[in-house]
Amino acid sequence: MRIIDIIEKKRDGKELTREELETLILGYVRDQVPDYQIAAFLMAVVFRGMTDRETATLTDIMMHSGDTVDLSALPGVKVDKHSTGGVGDTTTLIVAPLVAACGGTVAKMSGRGLGHTGGTLDKLESIPGVNIEQPLDRFMDIVRRIGLAVIGQSGNLVPADKKLYALRDVTATIGSTPLIASSIMSKKLAAGADAIVLDVKVGSGAFMHTVEDAKELASLMVRIGDHLGRRCEAIITDMNQPLGLAVGNALEVQEAVDVLAGRVGEEEPLVQVSLLLGAHMLMLSDLAATEAEGKDMLLHALRTGAGLEKLRQMIEAMGGDPAYIDPERIRELCRVKKLVEVYPERDGYLAGLVAEKIGIASQLLGAGRAKKGDAIDPAVGLVMHRRVGDRLSVREPFCTLYVNDDRHLDEAVDLLHQSMTISAEQPASAPLVYAIVKE
Repeated sequence: MRIIDIIEKKRDGKELTREELETLILGYVRDQVPDYQIAAFLMAVVFRGMTDRETATLTDIMMHSGDTVDLSALPGVKVDKHSTGGVGDTTTLIVAPLVAACGGTVAKMSGRGLGHTGGTLDKLESIPGVNIEQPLDRFMDIVRRIGLAVIGQSGNLVPADKKLYALRDVTATIGSTPLIASSIMSKKLAAGADAIVLDVKVGSGAFMHTVEDAKELASLMVRIGDHLGRRCEAIITDMNQPLGLAVGNALEVQEAVDVLAGRVGEEEPLVQVSLLLGAHMLMLSDLAATEAEGKDMLLHALRTGAGLEKLRQMIEAMGGDPAYIDPERIRELCRVKKLVEVYPERDGYLAGLVAEKIGIASQLLGAGRAKKGDAIDPAVGLVMHRRVGDRLSVREPFCTLYVNDDRHLDEAVDLLHQSMTISAEQPASAPLVYAIVKE
């Protein structure tokens, strides 16, 4: 069949067959179809969309374009959790150990941060000795022994997505729900989990800026999982401000350790979202019958220190120094040349934040990447002292910057001021969770 005929068919809004999609996608992976024809196809999808069946088929083709991971030799239901990306989102380092401490099996392949969003691998690598590039047999052994491992993705996992995403990035075709969903789900499904809890972020620090768009994406990803025989649920959570107070790599590990050590209030947003995600992971693992039961199990693992011990065991198994999984020792990894306190420009209430600008400010300090391959400084970043709704005073800092290189310090401070909306009246509280999507 001719590639141009496939493009024309999608341009005219018709549903493509599996054979047609394979001809396009696998031909592109094998360098048999040129960029300009795939770019035309992607733009046709942006304007015409895809049916659920098409999107699931596209996901399946992408998933099988390279290596896939077979976790069937591991006991129990293998459960994963994925976030669509945010700021101060340290939930993986909290949820995964807690779920493992409750008897769950968490075999997770994660990613690095790019732009204003953080990456779990970068956070793990801030701990001396941690090697996230574990061979598959070693990865399986770690999960079998302690119920938990978080490693980097295989070099040949879903090569179709790597090529397609790079092209989408330069052809204005990023913002298509079927393309976003197939990109995310192809990687998650190729990593072998039986069940996946999707944390779909919405707001100023997320890719999806409206609740309606987030619900559309969440529902589509859950339906893809159903089409392809995996149990999936999606939870839509707020990202109009950082989820935790820390934004940076070692700083976020420190906050995760503090949570697992019981040093952070259980009512804090980071803890509440972690408990919600973990409860649904336990439910999908058939270890809890209800959300309430799952939360009770997780709180027991938190209060007894079992979750902190699981994190310590995982760090040691991955070559890291487990002594740092301690609320005092972890602070050694956050030592910098100077701390810079940032004060509000006037008194009032913090009425709103633009989380993306806070993430970019941290990136400018060296905590993130503008492009793949950029080096990061694991110690730097920032810690917020106020959340939306809190009272502000010009005499009290709302943020502290952790700085080793001050070349972009003024720009970072300016961004932090730009991120804030200050009002005379206290704003109404916004929801932390917007919806739970199961179908």
